[in-house]
Amino acid sequence: QLQLVESGGGLVQPGGSLTLSCAASGFSLDYYHIGWFRQAPGKEREGISCIGSSGTPLNYADSVKGRFTVSRDIGANTVYLQMNGLKPGDTGVYTCAAIHITVATMCREYGRMDYWGKGTLVTVSS
Repeated sequence: QLQLVESGGGLVQPGGSLTLSCAASGFSLDYYHIGWFRQAPGKEREGISCIGSSGTPLNYADSVKGRFTVSRDIGANTVYLQMNGLKPGDTGVYTCAAIHITVATMCREYGRMDYWGKGTLVTVSS
């Protein structure tokens, strides 16, 4: 069974850091690009970052450039999102999603990915 499970969310103060994990099971990350998406309360879901099947980060949203870093541990079949300098505007449900390399050369918008996790909530508040 192909599955993505996010973890690492929680409550953090402005300026703090969190690392989110996206653990894949039932398939190898060697054949999938993984995207991180965020949905803030009352807002549309936005793409945050994409990491390619080779482990190379492919893009970051302008809103997180210089603060967030995406990486991968192929042995653990897990993708990470290191988030530093968190702001209240970073609050939202963070979801990872996968798309096969034969379908696309990089991540697509959320609804056009192949598999999705259930998300983890990040709350940035003092």
